[in-house]
Amino acid sequence: MRQVNAIDFWRGYALVAIFINHIPNNVFERFTHKNYSLSDSAELFVFLAGWSLRHIVGPPEDPRATGDLLTRLLGRAFTLYVAQMAMVLIAIAMLAAASIALDNPLFLEWHNAAAVFYDPVRAHIGLVTLSHQLGYFDILPLYVVLLTLAPLIALVHRWAPSFLLPVSFTIYLMSLVLEITVPTWPVAGQWFFNPLCWQLIFVLGFSMSRERGPGGFVRRNIGWIRWVALPLLVLFTIKSIFNLTWDPTKVPEPKLLFIVGKTFLTPVRLLQFLVLVAVFSAIYPLLERSVPRVVSFLALLGRNSLPVFCIGSLLSLAGQIVRYASGGGMVVDTMLVGSGLAIMGFVGWVTEWRSRREKAR
Repeated sequence: MRQVNAIDFWRGYALVAIFINHIPNNVFERFTHKNYSLSDSAELFVFLAGWSLRHIVGPPEDPRATGDLLTRLLGRAFTLYVAQMAMVLIAIAMLAAASIALDNPLFLEWHNAAAVFYDPVRAHIGLVTLSHQLGYFDILPLYVVLLTLAPLIALVHRWAPSFLLPVSFTIYLMSLVLEITVPTWPVAGQWFFNPLCWQLIFVLGFSMSRERGPGGFVRRNIGWIRWVALPLLVLFTIKSIFNLTWDPTKVPEPKLLFIVGKTFLTPVRLLQFLVLVAVFSAIYPLLERSVPRVVSFLALLGRNSLPVFCIGSLLSLAGQIVRYASGGGMVVDTMLVGSGLAIMGFVGWVTEWRSRREKAR
């Protein structure tokens, strides 16, 4: 088991926020940072995924062998793919069961699931190829794509590190200017998380984790970077709280460079997230001293992010169904969120307990 650290803590925080936010309109949702921020926990989750890539790649002075690196990364991508398939299958069964139990066929149309029930032949092909995604279950497909590309990212960084960020940023910029996206099928649309844009925040996380290059520059200058970031964060927070947005019909072309959008991870949203990270990365030592049990719990979730994320996603869907059936309210929401966090913690603990037993053998 790893020692408690900032990366696991913030990953655990992201998992909890995603769980709560995926039960819309519950009373605790208003306390998550998405209500005061242009970005949300999705950016943090992907950024930290890129940061964690450094542990697989290895340090510059002792990098992991190329063959081993490819095997580890592609194996991890396959594990995520299997988890996505299992999670979506269970979610579909939950919607079908809710439809029968509550005698309400509308559950079959929740979260883009209608095609699965009314056009199952094509929809199941789409599910397996990740071209058809259920709402609230669409971030893991992005993660699968990013980890599939991770060997290329790691090798470019190893052999031509100065090219990694410029190439990533060029792909990002072209996707914004030309509005290039990944289509969905059989239901016409686009991926909610456009991989061509979200790859940049993954690459930024990886680059910032390294001791050399941009990561080294940030570490050497983090003091004045935070002083510059703080007033920007205040301005972004005011903009978010009071919903001060530009009319998207009046901004110049290309519009995606000026509006706030999640699918394309638009520049305003990305900049706000980076400012948020610069400022709030300073508070972890204070939290570790003042609320060690909270920090330890969130780090437990973060260390076991995949099983915790999967169970959290399914618990969120269960929470949506329960709120629909019961009408919600403080008591219901408290029971849903409290029991959900307890189950997520239990899953994290069991995962580590099994790992310790296997090592002991």
